[in-house]
Amino acid sequence: MEENNLNERSLDTKEEILLMDKDNETSKVEVEYDLTTPETLLYKVTDTPPVYMSIFFALQQALLSLSGSLAISTFVADVACASDFPDIKTDLLSSTMFMNGVTTLLQVTLGIRLPLFQGATPVYVIPLLALQRLNSNFCTVPGSSISVTNETMYNFEALNMTSHFDMESKRRFAFYRLREFQGSLILVGLVHCFVGLTGTVGFLMRFIGPVTIVPTILVGGIFISRSSSKFAKAHWGISAVTAITSIILSLYLSKLNMPCPAWSKKKGFHIYWYPLHRVFAILIGMLVGWTMAAIMTHAGALTDNPKDPQYLARTDARAGIIKNATWFRVPYPNQFGTPYVNVGFFVAFLIGTIVSILDSIGDYNACARTCNVPPPAAHGINRGIAVEGICSAISGAIGCGHATSTIGANIGAVGVTRVASRNVFVWVGVIYMIFGVVGKVSAVFITMPYPVLGGAMIIMYGMFNGIILSNLHAVSLSSTRNVAIIGIAILVGLMIPYWLEKNPGDIDTGDAYRDSIIKNLMANPNLCCGILACFLDNTVPGTIEERGIAGWLKPDRAKTFQYSEGVEVYQPLLPRKWLSHKIMRYIPFCPFQPRTSDNSYPIVDTQSVHEKE
Repeated sequence: MEENNLNERSLDTKEEILLMDKDNETSKVEVEYDLTTPETLLYKVTDTPPVYMSIFFALQQALLSLSGSLAISTFVADVACASDFPDIKTDLLSSTMFMNGVTTLLQVTLGIRLPLFQGATPVYVIPLLALQRLNSNFCTVPGSSISVTNETMYNFEALNMTSHFDMESKRRFAFYRLREFQGSLILVGLVHCFVGLTGTVGFLMRFIGPVTIVPTILVGGIFISRSSSKFAKAHWGISAVTAITSIILSLYLSKLNMPCPAWSKKKGFHIYWYPLHRVFAILIGMLVGWTMAAIMTHAGALTDNPKDPQYLARTDARAGIIKNATWFRVPYPNQFGTPYVNVGFFVAFLIGTIVSILDSIGDYNACARTCNVPPPAAHGINRGIAVEGICSAISGAIGCGHATSTIGANIGAVGVTRVASRNVFVWVGVIYMIFGVVGKVSAVFITMPYPVLGGAMIIMYGMFNGIILSNLHAVSLSSTRNVAIIGIAILVGLMIPYWLEKNPGDIDTGDAYRDSIIKNLMANPNLCCGILACFLDNTVPGTIEERGIAGWLKPDRAKTFQYSEGVEVYQPLLPRKWLSHKIMRYIPFCPFQPRTSDNSYPIVDTQSVHEKE
């Protein structure tokens, strides 16, 4: 795409789009496609870059989100009591990366069809971490005093200190936990899919807004810091170097571009300026921390005693994992056994699903703004949520231990690179599927020193908390009502789980099973905070503008839009004849395109039909 050609084109591309209002009457709105915006996209959503460029852009997006997938997979291994089994951790990471690829591929082709990356999300893991901290015997094998905790993670060879029988008991127990995650995730995924297929999203958005969502996700982000410290404590110096390097590159040097060599037929070999250090700040920080750990290991500055927590800072602490890993392994359903359903885990995942749905809607809109296309059509949102639900169920069946959701960091990368082509994200999906199938790739990342991962978590989840807070831009923070609701909800969300952790015996109904269910529910910081915030937000008087819901229920529809492309980017892969059938009026995940007298198919946004406002 040549900038000269773009600049020569003015706002002369117009299209008439039919908007259906709540009275089922249509009105025409003129849409103008502005190809001379200040930040011209190098590749638009429907553009197809050359294959070699697509692969390069896709590899960049894949590497950007790799550290997050590794962190989530590590947390799953921790709460599944599988930290002592590198082979299980390798399988979990392989499954995670494989499902990242599958979900991204389905979302780009069948879902909302925006350039979005679907990756492992922490909202499903945080409640499990809370349950683990609540129960000191969470990882104790029933009928035994054996405890499988993150505090006793030695190298694989050190496991010989325990009898073979004990280790087999631990392994069976870890498999049992993973099977409980599987069954609960499958059910939650089906609920998630049902919300998208039926268009229930519009109903939820009328009651759950930013005042509910922000504190609910934020308490989870704060809570996860306690688990992140387990990795950083192996060597705080290495963790600090990893984090500080990432902070300098991503924040202090964010306004600078660095010279990058390039070659093209038109210009030959040349230098172009690009913020490469900012895009890959976390990865570069991890490489610096990993190098520092290698130097300290070689110099003998780190202990060689497997019983010392500092041993996990060595680069050779688990080097045998790479040798023992298989070259190729395809994740498959029920790889850890027949799924079971645990009520406590199901409720924890269900809360995560609601949060994930609303967070994804925000990400869809953010991606649309970044790609300079109209706000997502209702049918596109519903289809995207349905695909996320289907993939959550598949993730559960395969045994990932978590679901996938839209990752906001990759949307930011689209804005930086100005490459919005969804074809690039098809390649991202393919790359992640290859990563998941090649077992040696997962094994390499599993051997990463723990303080390096801990330092990366400081940046990743610090940014995660900041992104969450940015969702308050639509909320009136000058309103005492909103500030009070958010503050009270966060306090209660952190206070109740902490109280239960310190006083687990205070819940005593006389029935151990009921006690367990109550504790599992109350130990979930997202649940405690979310229910209170939602109740107060819907009962304390306040306008929808004050609550920040107006922007969700009634997206701005100006008379003239200046977009690079129109709502056709959300068009499903279906024949246009099918979309002109009257039944499409009542299918929430498909657009209705009535045939006109000239046999054309103008696009109708049936949002009001699906939401029945």
